[in-house]
Amino acid sequence: MNSTQYTNTSANDLVIEMAKAMPLPLIVIGRDERVVIANQKAEDLFGSGTQGRHYITVLRQPMLLDAIENVLRLGEDATAIYRVSESSRDLHFEVQIRAAVTQDVGYVVIAFEDKTELQEAGQMRRDFVANVSHELRTPLTAVLGFIETLLGPAANDVDARTRFLSIMDAEAKRMNRIVGDLLSLSRVEADRRVRPTNEVNVPAVVRSVVQTLHPLAEARGVSLRLEGGDAQDLVMGDQDQLTQVFTNLVENAIKYGPDGGEVSICITSHAIEPTMRGPAVRVDIADQGEGIPAHHIPRLTERFYRVDTHRSREMGGTGLGLAIVKHILNRHRGRLRVESHSGNGSCFSVILPYD
Repeated sequence: MNSTQYTNTSANDLVIEMAKAMPLPLIVIGRDERVVIANQKAEDLFGSGTQGRHYITVLRQPMLLDAIENVLRLGEDATAIYRVSESSRDLHFEVQIRAAVTQDVGYVVIAFEDKTELQEAGQMRRDFVANVSHELRTPLTAVLGFIETLLGPAANDVDARTRFLSIMDAEAKRMNRIVGDLLSLSRVEADRRVRPTNEVNVPAVVRSVVQTLHPLAEARGVSLRLEGGDAQDLVMGDQDQLTQVFTNLVENAIKYGPDGGEVSICITSHAIEPTMRGPAVRVDIADQGEGIPAHHIPRLTERFYRVDTHRSREMGGTGLGLAIVKHILNRHRGRLRVESHSGNGSCFSVILPYD
C-alpha cells in the first residue's frame, strides 16, 4: 500500500470512528446519494441496515429530503425539522445538514439534535397559560356580569342584589383559591431541587390533619378511621408541605366519597418497600366513592385536569391540588400511587423513604 492509499484509508477510518463517537444521531451520505455511515444513535432512530441504502429510503420526510437535495446540488448548509412518533410520544429533532470534503471526496453530514423536551416544555407553558386564563375568565365573567346587572336593571331589587352578591362572593373566593394554589405550586417548583433537612414525624402530621378535618367530615356524616401510626416514623421532610399533601388527599376523600361513608387512613412501616427499593413509610387514604375510571388515573396529577369538571368546581376544587401533591412528593423523593375501580372507591397512597 503506497503512502497516498494509507493516508486515504486512515482518513476514512478516522471519519467513521468520529461518527460513531458522536452523541447525536449522525448520518453521512456520499455523492452517490447512499448512506456511507450511520452511527449507533442513528440506527436506534431509523433501524439497523441503513448503510448502503439510498437516503430517500431511510429519511422519507419531504421537507428533510428537500433540504438534503439542496445541499447535494448547491453545497450550501441547510436546517430542517424531523418529527417521528415513538410509542405515545412525539419526538422532535432539529436537523443540521452540512457539506463536507475529505481527501477530495464529497459527503453530506446530517446530524439530528433532539428538541423534544424543549418542545414539550414550550407546549406545557402554552397549555398552562391557556388553562389559567380559562379558569380565571369563567368566575371573572360571572362577577362582571352581576356587577353590570346590579348597576343597571337590579339596582333597586333587594332580593336580586342579595342573591347576586352571594354568587359574586363564591366566584371571588374561587378565584382566590386558584391564585393561592398557583402561588403554592410556584413555591413548590422553586424548591424542587432543594432537599428537606428537617426530621418530620409522619404519623403526628397525619393525626393533626385528621383532627383539623374532623369538622368537615362530621358535616358530611363521614367517619374518619385512622390505623397505625403509633411508631415514631421519622423522615427527612418539610412539615408544612407534608401537611399540605395529607390535607389535600384526606379532604378529597371526604368530599368525593358518599355522605355517611367512611374514609380510612392507614399508616404502615416497611423495611423494604418495593416502590422505593428500601425502607419507607406508607400512608394509604381510601374512600368509598364512585371510583375513578382507569383512563383518567395517569392524568390525575396534571395541572387543571379534572375527572368531573362540574362536580369538582361545585366542591371548590381548583384542579391544582394533585399537581401540588406530586411536586411536593418529588421533592421528598416520595411516590404517589393511585388504585381505583369504578364503583369501589379509590385509594391514594403516599410513600416516603426513611433516608
